[in-house]
Amino acid sequence: PEVINGRTHKATVVDLSPWVEYEFRVVASNSVGIGEPSRPSALLKTKAAVPVVAPTNISGGGGSRSELVITWEPVPEELQNGEGFGYIIMFRPLGSTTWTKAVVASVEASKYVYRNESITPLSPFEVKVGVYNNEGEGTLSSISIVYSGEDEPQIAPAGASALSISAAEVEVSWQPIAWNRHTGRVLGYEVRQL
Repeated sequence: PEVINGRTHKATVVDLSPWVEYEFRVVASNSVGIGEPSRPSALLKTKAAVPVVAPTNISGGGGSRSELVITWEPVPEELQNGEGFGYIIMFRPLGSTTWTKAVVASVEASKYVYRNESITPLSPFEVKVGVYNNEGEGTLSSISIVYSGEDEPQIAPAGASALSISAAEVEVSWQPIAWNRHTGRVLGYEVRQL
């Protein structure tokens, strides 16, 4: 900190964080050295301000059919800058010009699920997550692309065949389903005997 003239009896402390409690001590110094610090002042909380730090790690995806799941890393308390903190979720289908806006009034929130029957499986959405508190709306994150939930595969594997290996074993093979918007990511197959 800056050294203050010995005839001065007050100072303005700058660059403090909003809505944070501080206590202060004063130390006298001269050419010989630095003396003992004063007792701490009473705790003083700085005034609230609009939040300026946006959530990070915006992602999501998964969920059920007709759902858009959006996730983010919550903003730590020391960066919330005031009471009444929450999140603003903005999203739109890729290529659209109109944003849909939702508010999540929870400090601990890290997920929002939008449900709408008109959402087609694996549709890309542009997503931004912002913050607000009682002082106003703050910063929005940069745009991330998040895909809506998948549907069950609509196409059956083709070319199923069986080959007898022994008296107790049969090898079953098939052609894998290629990824597309209608099948999604195939996580596995189930072989059933009839």
